Amino acid sequence: MDIHELLDFARKKNAADIHICPHAPVLLRVARELIPVSTKPLTPEDSKRLSLELLSEEQRQRFEQNLDYDFMSADSSARYRINVAYFCGEVGAVVRILPERPRSIEELYLPNIVTHCANYTKGLVLITGSTSQGKTTTMAAMINHINCHHKKHVVTIEDPVEYLHVNKKGVVRQREVGKDTLSFHNGLRAALRQDPDVIAIGEMRDYETIKIALTAAETGVFVLSTLHIISIDKIIERLLSYAPPEEEMHLRYLLADCLQAVIHQELVATTDGGKRVACEVLVVTDAAKNVIRRRGAYLLRNVITSGKRYGMQTMVEVVESLRGQGLITEDAANGILVNYHN
Repeated sequence: MDIHELLDFARKKNAADIHICPHAPVLLRVARELIPVSTKPLTPEDSKRLSLELLSEEQRQRFEQNLDYDFMSADSSARYRINVAYFCGEVGAVVRILPERPRSIEELYLPNIVTHCANYTKGLVLITGSTSQGKTTTMAAMINHINCHHKKHVVTIEDPVEYLHVNKKGVVRQREVGKDTLSFHNGLRAALRQDPDVIAIGEMRDYETIKIALTAAETGVFVLSTLHIISIDKIIERLLSYAPPEEEMHLRYLLADCLQAVIHQELVATTDGGKRVACEVLVVTDAAKNVIRRRGAYLLRNVITSGKRYGMQTMVEVVESLRGQGLITEDAANGILVNYHN
């Protein structure tokens, strides 16, 4: 099997990722599980051959120089985000299979409050969750909604660009870190001079980016971004971890003034073999602003529990609803709820 046959096979199995690893079978991530698709472990030679087949000669030289390499690839059927690296002196790869187009908010079965958030004209909305929980997919769906319904200029800064947007009612201009701009904060700083209505940042990953994003949101731009956290009540702690101690109170007050909502996601396997996003939603009310300004972010969960009239929902009630409808199994539900019950 060559890499192209493997990519075709993985798409037919609705896999999200392909793991190519020496001394192990080829593995596909389907829902949350890693499924072996070859009967024998790959030899180091086969693992290296499959891993490098999509690289040009120039890319191979760059890989050998840096010892790991991230790049995008595409064929007539799909686009792929690929990481090739050395592991204990042997070459392997992980291939993420990307959808051909952004999916709509409705296709993702996201709650109505997400559509409401996409219609904001200013402030900051964060999409949070751990790795591979569909954050980028949700952000792409919100950008797609803006593009379809509003005559707005959207600038994205991404690493890499995973979903390609076609201009509809608005204009979406996408910039890739390392290709179109040197860094997230460089791209963000430039975006402020490009007459944006909306700025979408692939990930909040350093203090400079966070500070500029909050400043943009404060001055009337709608900012969308993702953040890696395991639960909403960790959001203040995570953002503050990037800031110097003397900036803590300034960051708290800026965040309280700018943050509009947080959409926290868990990707759960469904009984029909697919995936569904379960999301907890915090709308930043006056009560939430007070919590953000002071210490005690754990109180944000109380705000969510009592905020149903604002469109808020807890992870527990969403997962229980999916289980009650028979859309997810008991095991899948318990695997998420174990992290949300005190």
